[in-house]
Amino acid sequence: MPTLRLEIVTPDAKTFSEDVDMVTMPGADGELGILPLHAPLMTQLKPGELRISKGGKETVLAVGDGFAEVLPHRVSILTDLAVTEHDIDEAAVQSALERAQAAKANKDLGSEEQATVEAAIAKSLAQLHVKRRRRSA
Repeated sequence: MPTLRLEIVTPDAKTFSEDVDMVTMPGADGELGILPLHAPLMTQLKPGELRISKGGKETVLAVGDGFAEVLPHRVSILTDLAVTEHDIDEAAVQSALERAQAAKANKDLGSEEQATVEAAIAKSLAQLHVKRRRRSA
């Protein structure tokens, strides 16, 4: 069976680089399932859950905002966040979420500050979703 080369790059490092069977990612217009020989496309990612299938096993990462380039045999993802369930510190993320929600309540925020706070909330919620969903599964 053909595979895809999946590469995930964050500002800190290349966090993932392997051949996989399928990738499911949170696109700006909804969830995208990518199999080998997929039609080329470029899409924006939103914070959420990215699932990687390889050899019947699934790996899940929380991802932030970014972009994905899909080619028939390769998927390249550039994102500001890509962490596995095991690397998520639930207490730290919960604390960050609470701080961001408190900041959002501040009516004196400019539009850029408001967007930054909303992005922080979305990334925190994505991480908590991955951590809590996998724990309860």
